[in-house]
Amino acid sequence: MGALPKRRTSKTRRNQRRAHHALKPPGLIPCPQCHELRLHHQVCPSCGSYRGVEVIEIKEKKKKSE
Repeated sequence: MGALPKRRTSKTRRNQRRAHHALKPPGLIPCPQCHELRLHHQVCPSCGSYRGVEVIEIKEKKKKSE
């Protein structure tokens, strides 16, 4: 016979074990160049800079009114 639990795991005990599985919002910081919110250690999607250096060239955004 294999390893079997002696008692059934209660709903409370099961849910307490899974309490830290919830999704957390991403940690956003303001870009030092354009002050838009961006992810840590990522190139800014609005201005294309990383650590004060422009690493990618961003094309102009299309306006919705046109």
